[in-house]
Amino acid sequence: MDNIPSIELLEATHTFPGPYTFKVIGHAADDFVARVVEAVRDELQAGDDPVYGVRQTSGGAQVSITLNPYIDSADQVQAIYRRIGVISGLIMLL
Repeated sequence: MDNIPSIELLEATHTFPGPYTFKVIGHAADDFVARVVEAVRDELQAGDDPVYGVRQTSGGAQVSITLNPYIDSADQVQAIYRRIGVISGLIMLL
């Protein structure tokens, strides 16, 4: 994934530790939402799912997931971007 924010940018625009918002758009098929949530939970080594919300397109083919996990460092943000970036069905990651 080429659009991962740099450590410098993340540290200049966010306070760590603290919440960080990820926006993920993908195809609704094949448990896409569950796979994204699981990737974030696993990367954070958390027992619970991160806080997230889901919106589906009117036709139901795509979903938008907004995740707001508590992040310890800019390195952790980059690791989550890398992990989500390889999930099949991904359209966009912001």
